[in-house]
Amino acid sequence: QVQLVESGGGPVQPGGSLRLSCAASGINFSLYRMGWYRQAPGKQRELVADITPGGITNYLDSVKDRFTISRDNPKNTMLLQMSSLKLEDTAVYYCNAAHMWLGAKFNYWGQGTQVTVSS
Repeated sequence: QVQLVESGGGPVQPGGSLRLSCAASGINFSLYRMGWYRQAPGKQRELVADITPGGITNYLDSVKDRFTISRDNPKNTMLLQMSSLKLEDTAVYYCNAAHMWLGAKFNYWGQGTQVTVSS
């Protein structure tokens, strides 16, 4: 059974920092592209950052230089270090694992963790 479990969300003041974690089980983690998505109320879910099995990263323009995504393959864990948080970063953040193998797509989601940036 595949499980992606996020943790680390919560309330934070503007300019503050949070670190989100995603613990994966039930998948061969090192083969998966891992990503963080977020969804704010009334908005579509958007990709915040992702990281390939080899460690190549990609970021949403609005979070570049503020967020850092990383992965620890032996520990089946992905992190998102968020700093200089802004009000507009408020959203539910979701962990995603994606992989393609012989034409089949494998795509899994965590349950989400709320990040609330407020003064």
